Amino acid sequence: MLDNDSSVSTQRLVYCMGPSGAGKDSLLAWLQDHTRHLHHLHWARRTIARDVQTHGEQHEVVSEGDFLRLLGENAFAMHWSANHMRYGIRHAELAPLQQGHWVLVNGSREYWPEVAERFANVVLPVYIDASPDVIRQRLLARGRETLPHIEQRMARNALFSVPPDGIHIRNDSTLDAAGNELLRQLQQPAGFV
Repeated sequence: MLDNDSSVSTQRLVYCMGPSGAGKDSLLAWLQDHTRHLHHLHWARRTIARDVQTHGEQHEVVSEGDFLRLLGENAFAMHWSANHMRYGIRHAELAPLQQGHWVLVNGSREYWPEVAERFANVVLPVYIDASPDVIRQRLLARGRETLPHIEQRMARNALFSVPPDGIHIRNDSTLDAAGNELLRQLQQPAGFV
């Protein structure tokens, strides 16, 4: 468990990304459970053009048409498409940065270059992955994709370079092991505790 947040003084955008099958969403849910007491850490709620799932992230649900309308109205500070879905982060979700808080975003690897440029002074990239064999087995176990599609994903994963000066978590073992390592590394930059 992390300590209280009385010494917070530095804003930081914690941008989390990783390939499908790496367990990013599970790890971030674990982290959220273990950091609820940190009042200076804001978890940015995503707007997604899909239904709310019973188990998982409680995002803002919009239709594809509503997402496009919001996009045209400049409602999003960040937006991207991945896996045939549209994702957005509303401006209000990043507002806590202006009060010196930390904001955690569950993001996309493809959108990382724009984040790195726009938020260069405050961004802390977190890359969550797993070994290729573990990812392959997890994707096969999900049963949502064919083996050729999984192999295409694996080839794309190999092309991505982990951002320098960030946090890299290998989620091959237990969720507790990966979560505790992520907590340990998040405690290193000034301002988190």
